[in-house]
Amino acid sequence: MGREFLVVHAGYDALEASNAEEAIRLLEARTDIVLVFTDVGMPGTMDGIKLAHHIRNRWPPVKLIVASGRSIIEQSRLPQGSHFIPKPYNDSTIVEQIHRMLAPIETRPKP
Repeated sequence: MGREFLVVHAGYDALEASNAEEAIRLLEARTDIVLVFTDVGMPGTMDGIKLAHHIRNRWPPVKLIVASGRSIIEQSRLPQGSHFIPKPYNDSTIVEQIHRMLAPIETRPKP
């Protein structure tokens, strides 16, 4: 299942960007984006990790999921509050993570 379909299947609207620059343009044009799901190996002038840091610096409230099939990314390389998911991933893992990250604070499960 594609990532965009997974987000829609989870009950949310989805936008798709083909590279980091397009993702930034979407974020600049819209105020309703609350989560970005990116791949470390995305095309463009910056990879998914650099994009995640750029988003965290410019739009701090936006939640971030970073995926990679090439390597395991240490949490210390990611912006604070982001979540790494290795590929191949299970569709239900993505849907559950989206729900956890977007759940109101009072309904989030206790760690």
